[in-house]
Amino acid sequence: MDSAEEDAFAAFVRDRGDHFMRLAMLLTGSPAEAEDLLQAGLVKLYQAWPRLDVNSAPPDAYLRKILVNTRRSWWQARWRRESPVASVPDVAPAIWDDGDPADRYALGALVRDALAVLPRQQRSVLVLRYIEDLPEAKVAELLGCTAGTVKTHAHRGLRALRAALGDLDSFTVNEAPRSTGEKK
Repeated sequence: MDSAEEDAFAAFVRDRGDHFMRLAMLLTGSPAEAEDLLQAGLVKLYQAWPRLDVNSAPPDAYLRKILVNTRRSWWQARWRRESPVASVPDVAPAIWDDGDPADRYALGALVRDALAVLPRQQRSVLVLRYIEDLPEAKVAELLGCTAGTVKTHAHRGLRALRAALGDLDSFTVNEAPRSTGEKK
């Protein structure tokens, strides 16, 4: 890779790194795993960088696909080593005060914890569909499934999140979009 390509890669990481760190965090549910996932994804992106036409299209979609596929392969490898537990730990209730950043952070941690206990496919669908705001068809393409499967996982995942999060009446920011039958 020449100097100009290295500079372009470094600029991309500076500009978009935080966004993809948040995506990795939501996909993994763990700061340490998120850092590992992002680092592995950036290594793969770096290796492919000279072949990408970054001038005509930003490499966001390419890195997103790398992260999803890498996470999926890690999950499949980990699944062979995991043992089921008798019960999932309870999640602490949210405390929400419109002005306090600590409360917003606590609520974010609560949501991340609720996402972390979802099955991998449901978590991936919710993150890609509602956090990344991708249409169902794109999520299906990234995950290698049908749009119907995406809808099913989104429905079940949202239902599980609502059950895990309980009553958050004081939390009034925009909810995840409800299905209106309209395609994005």
